[in-house]
Amino acid sequence: MNADWRVAGTYFEACTCKGACPCLFGNDPTEGSCDALVAWHIERGHFDDQPLNGLNLAMALHSPGNMTDGNWRVVVYVDQAASEAQHQALVRIFGGQAGGHPAMLAGFIGEFLGVESAPMDFRIEHRHQSLTIGDVASAALTAIEGQDGGEVCISGHPVAISPGNDLVLARHEGVSHRGHGLDWHFSDRTASYAAFQYSAV
Repeated sequence: MNADWRVAGTYFEACTCKGACPCLFGNDPTEGSCDALVAWHIERGHFDDQPLNGLNLAMALHSPGNMTDGNWRVVVYVDQAASEAQHQALVRIFGGQAGGHPAMLAGFIGEFLGVESAPMDFRIEHRHQSLTIGDVASAALTAIEGQDGGEVCISGHPVAISPGNDLVLARHEGVSHRGHGLDWHFSDRTASYAAFQYSAV
């Protein structure tokens, strides 16, 4: 019997690409390969009768070439605040075993390098977002100011972590990760964030 689940909230991605990330359009990364930190803050969610409100999950990933070619190497971080049942629910959802859009994204992963529980501090302050994952990873990004002080958005992009939602373009002040062979630190490159809604159907 398939689980009844739904999660919704805000996510961001910050990577090594320069300018507007060409990966969003199915093109090659600007640096040939792409290192990225992707994180989700669940505002509302459940997995069967298990509430998931307020929890976070993140992935550090390396794509050796075009993102749509797959072969991503990924480390998954689950919020330490999650109970064992919540932890397993989040791993099932974002690992793709529970279906929905995360299952499509998981199809690009070639190797899971690890799944770890870690303290996570995900902050959303107007047009600024930041995340700290214990002492292994961090990111901070700010939306680009557009015309008349508005946001700069992309919609309808074919490679979408959150289909159906406008993607707000940003720049990150710094992204770092260490462990599992994914060791990097870079700054002043592309980032973005959006609302997301995933469910079993």
